[in-house]
Amino acid sequence: MLGGSVYIAFIRFVINCIGVVLLFSQIGESRFGRKKTILCYGCFCVAAPVLASIWYVLDWESYARVAPFTTYLCFSIFVFWISKDAVCLKFYKLALVFYLMALYVVGGLEISIILFDRNIWADIIARILIIGILTLLLNKYVRKSIQGFGSYVEQEADTFSVAVMIICILLGIGYILNPGLNKEMTPHRMYQIVINFLLTGMLQLLVFRFYLHIGKEKEYEREKQLIQMNYRLLERQLEILEESVESGRRIRHDARHHNTVIAEYARRGQKEELLQYLKEYEEEITQGMPEMICANTAVNNILSAYTRKARKEGIKVTLDAQIGKNLRFPSLDLVAILANVYENAIYACMEVKKNPDERECFIRLMLKIKKNKLIITCRNTCRMETELKDGQPKSEFTGGIGVSSIIRTAKKYDGEYDFKNDKGVFVFRLIMNIEPAVEKDSPMH
Repeated sequence: MLGGSVYIAFIRFVINCIGVVLLFSQIGESRFGRKKTILCYGCFCVAAPVLASIWYVLDWESYARVAPFTTYLCFSIFVFWISKDAVCLKFYKLALVFYLMALYVVGGLEISIILFDRNIWADIIARILIIGILTLLLNKYVRKSIQGFGSYVEQEADTFSVAVMIICILLGIGYILNPGLNKEMTPHRMYQIVINFLLTGMLQLLVFRFYLHIGKEKEYEREKQLIQMNYRLLERQLEILEESVESGRRIRHDARHHNTVIAEYARRGQKEELLQYLKEYEEEITQGMPEMICANTAVNNILSAYTRKARKEGIKVTLDAQIGKNLRFPSLDLVAILANVYENAIYACMEVKKNPDERECFIRLMLKIKKNKLIITCRNTCRMETELKDGQPKSEFTGGIGVSSIIRTAKKYDGEYDFKNDKGVFVFRLIMNIEPAVEKDSPMH
């Protein structure tokens, strides 16, 4: 410390408080609106220096020993109150802000000691300049990247990593409170300063890069799953197209045969036989028509394709799709959810069939609209050992497809979902907000 009157101490505290607030505002997210956030930050910047200055007058010795630690502790409590980030992310951002605070506090002191013979005003001006430079750098290079990094930390942070971040804070506090700051400048002291800052900065950078790398890998994994999902949807659509082409060929071939028979009956005047033949022909056409599961074309097509696939695998399927033709909900999102759910259910049943336990494999899928809510439930046979992690089935029990896509779509529409293994029966439930259109025709059941 360079000493000085209570007015100088007050100015330093105001600068330090404004500094930490500016730095944290570049990387933190407030749980309040803009105006209320500015008001809260302003109150902190006024209250903290006033209380610190009173302490400075009453007991200078205790102030010199623990004031920096106490001030940062108060700021930490304030940040935990105003920030909406997860706890582990608050720790990391506090560690980063305190590290930067150490830069401008120690930087100002060293500039004043080395270049201006311990001039108090040189220290104050140097701190202001360093704070300005750090704020600009954070806003330009760190602010955007740390927003994506924050979501990665919230999803992937573990106890060990949180402990590392706390150590970062303790290292910074320990350095700021280092009594060696009051000693004369020596090469050894300069070496200690540089090494302390390098180690603490490298630790911060390591945590940042580690979670950024993990987060990007997760993003790539989700993109891979979406590509696989689109590939499987395309396969189902191609199956439908091939069946339509084959059905058209068969109809054209059979039409020539039927025309010949009808013409022969007409030549012979066999009206009764002709009527009977036409009746049988109509029954045959009716039996060969595609199954109508619901009135919505997109939903009907995707459910029909997967139902045929499931029945080919010997899986008993029960469907209850109460979805009308006109639905104010993106067909792409709805089809993606149904395809993922059905695909995972088929995969689970096929895994059960590999085991010689002779369990009946079934899929029961229900869709309905109730009070502007879209409700989807699916129950299917699964392996007894199917496990869930963080409320979601592990990829080895679902084929690695679709769960993240289902969750992302559910969150997009403020939906609620849950997964459960009920003694070898996997249960999936999803409720999403939806606004159905007024339909002229009632939905098919």
